[in-house]
Amino acid sequence: MNPVVGIVMGSKSDWPVMRHAALTLESLGIGHERKVYSAHRTPKQCKEWVGGLEERGFWVLIAAAGGAAHLAGVCAATTELPVLGVPMESKVQGVDSLLSTVQMPAGIPVGTLAIGKAGAINAALLAAAIVARGDDKVKAAVHAFREEQTRKVLETGDLPLDGE
Repeated sequence: MNPVVGIVMGSKSDWPVMRHAALTLESLGIGHERKVYSAHRTPKQCKEWVGGLEERGFWVLIAAAGGAAHLAGVCAATTELPVLGVPMESKVQGVDSLLSTVQMPAGIPVGTLAIGKAGAINAALLAAAIVARGDDKVKAAVHAFREEQTRKVLETGDLPLDGE
């Protein structure tokens, strides 16, 4: 699987949440690459990696950070790829991260998802929907996922992504 989705985290401590994005992408047959870069401590390396994604055939980038959460904005300012921001829980239950991610100035969009695990999973599903526009295999996998989700809810009342 050639990677077509990038996942970047501001800290390795974000991985327990962001692994759900990686697992979701893998379950849909979508290759991804993940990195840890800080918007503040490694801006040059972050910009170099993000700046080369489109040339390498990537379609979308998922960026996760907590606190000031500037990572998604730095990434969006560096590439024309769609950037999906996942706010991480932080000192005030992630509200600070959410506001930092969603309050981008006009002209540099970041699609912002929910705080934490739900946001990580939905970022992967949204990335899959973007990739599916040009990849019939991914389109079929997304369709099958949705069909299975519907079936499970109707048959058992269980949501397949709830809990562990």
